[in-house]
Amino acid sequence: MQEIPKGANVSLTALSEDAGAVVVSLGWSSASGAGDADVSVLLLDENGKVRDENDFYFYNNPAAADGSVQLLGKVPTDNGDEDRISVDLTAVPEGVARIVVAASRYAGARFGDLDDLRMTVADRSGEPLVGYSIDDAGVETAFIFGELYRRGEEWKFRAVGQGYETGLAGLATDFGIPVLEDSEDSEEAKETGLAGEEEPVEAAAPAESPAAEPAGEPAAEPTSQPTSQPEPAPAPAEAAAPVAVPAQTRGRGPRTTRKKVTLPRVAKKSLAENESWSQARLFPAPSLKSDREREVRATSVLLSVMAQVPEFGRRLTAGFGAPAGRMQTFTEVSLPHGDTPRRPDGVIRVERAGKLWTALVETKTNGNPLKAEQVQAYMDIAARRGYEAVITLSNDVALEGRPMVEVKVDGRRKHKVSLWHLSWAEVAHQAQMLIRHEGVGNAAHAWLLQELLEYLRHEQSGCHGFQNMGAAWVPVRKGIEDETLGLGDARTVEVVESWERLIRQVCLRLGGELGQKALPVQRARRGSDPQARRVSAADRLCVDGKLSAELRVDGTSSVIAVSADLRTSKVRTTVDVPAPEGAYPLVMVKRLLKLLAEAPADLHVESLLGAEPGAGPGAGAGPGSGPRGTLERLRPEPGDLLPVDGSAVVGFRLSLLKGVGNTRGNAESGFIRSVDEAVERFYHGVVAHLGPVEGRGGRRG
Repeated sequence: MQEIPKGANVSLTALSEDAGAVVVSLGWSSASGAGDADVSVLLLDENGKVRDENDFYFYNNPAAADGSVQLLGKVPTDNGDEDRISVDLTAVPEGVARIVVAASRYAGARFGDLDDLRMTVADRSGEPLVGYSIDDAGVETAFIFGELYRRGEEWKFRAVGQGYETGLAGLATDFGIPVLEDSEDSEEAKETGLAGEEEPVEAAAPAESPAAEPAGEPAAEPTSQPTSQPEPAPAPAEAAAPVAVPAQTRGRGPRTTRKKVTLPRVAKKSLAENESWSQARLFPAPSLKSDREREVRATSVLLSVMAQVPEFGRRLTAGFGAPAGRMQTFTEVSLPHGDTPRRPDGVIRVERAGKLWTALVETKTNGNPLKAEQVQAYMDIAARRGYEAVITLSNDVALEGRPMVEVKVDGRRKHKVSLWHLSWAEVAHQAQMLIRHEGVGNAAHAWLLQELLEYLRHEQSGCHGFQNMGAAWVPVRKGIEDETLGLGDARTVEVVESWERLIRQVCLRLGGELGQKALPVQRARRGSDPQARRVSAADRLCVDGKLSAELRVDGTSSVIAVSADLRTSKVRTTVDVPAPEGAYPLVMVKRLLKLLAEAPADLHVESLLGAEPGAGPGAGAGPGSGPRGTLERLRPEPGDLLPVDGSAVVGFRLSLLKGVGNTRGNAESGFIRSVDEAVERFYHGVVAHLGPVEGRGGRRG
């Protein structure tokens, strides 16, 4: 990957032959684990202005109708998470000259509070092409990280690094987008209905913007070396007609700017006489008897829905470098391979502008592992036939930088084949996000996705996500109980890796319910060794018998700590709530208890004294711990939560305990199900009620 300084530019075409579609990544880290920003993309014409409202993409409008831009959202990485954006440069309208990639913070937070600000651009195969770091951020609340722009027949990348102290409003105004002032927002939101939920409707096809005539640009530069001075942008002519775009307000909601169809969260009353009546389904599962039948059925069901629901197919393949175009899918295709033809479970083909993108699909269900020799054969076939990717599907959740199977790549071959992995939990998450929160084009597409979800959730489908802690789980747990487990035991690292996979699946399920990304929190600087971090966690497991993790729901500042104590067979979920400044102690406690009126009575509440609770709930109570008690005891006597010596209360720690199962699988008493249920109960029973305190502003136009 080529590193360039701020202000430099480089030709993407010169860096890769696969630069027709790229994935842009924005990343940062924070000591608290809660630092975050919202990513946005603007398509600009030759005058440096948006052409209309459809040229602005953000969390409420994550995808272009033509597939040129797709916000993929936050993706967990070994050092935290990063926002990724798929840009199909071949699908960008001719009238677009520049693609600006920016981010903005909210609630007074500044980019100087974040560390490791960085932007990278990868080609279709996932190979990083160019990157640069921003090390001079300060009081800015919005940042243009970089831009992709046309020069003749090629696309180039410029490292911009321009900040705005005026936030999203200042950035948007520069590109012809007026943002409503906060003082006007509440009334206008009521008038336009933006403060509430939209009724599901069938979306009308968006009108196409007339494409501008391509301006005559100088010939492309023959070298890909970055220059020290940025190329001058075209002088602005007549400004484009301004359009209103979302501004910050309370209550971020996962709605789109275009009206889309969603399904109600609560199903209509059934007309069945009793519970023994089974509703007819498009994709029946009860008759499946063997693993082979499950694999064939699951592959056919998924690929057929991907081809019929464009938003869903694009959502799953955009991150794999697929272009935006007409998709067709196939199953059980016979392909020559030596003396014995091979039959991959499926094939995905996307056509755009006469060019084909092809991926072979290998599927496993019911917890069966992927086989390295099978995947290797498909990688070899794809390389020989000029296909672009091999996609594996299984219940396992992949860790960033850790392939599910090891394959060998022949470096002598010019054609590159990418290997990608999807878990069934990720497939279900994306389907749920579309039909429950973001919406799809019409009611038929929503129904198809609902039928897909019903199939994946059926006990006979075998597509239940990560469901086994691995072969090392039982001996490690027994070693902890018997106190015979020693430091350096390699099996403890395997258990830590399985724990990371479990937490990622918990995040997928929680995020699907909420309509927001839920992500694991890593308090590590970029470039740190993830394996060393896992070894350290394994050593802590040997010493104290606990597995610990933290997660955060996108759009909130609360960090939820999850700790599984294998000695006591209990899982603890915890969140820290900072105390409002200047509030009277007793009034503050009563306000907290009022917010927790619907929380479980066995919730533990603890006062935090002295220093701010910045270390996070996963770090333990520490010397600042104060009085504590359950909600059941504190409700009639809120003063019991105040220290008798008058020490200052700087926050509260809320915790719930739940017993965990002993089995390693997905039975009702299983460990995986126990952790999943503990997080779900804690979020909906506790954290969700802290919205008035912890919630951050959304946006409205």
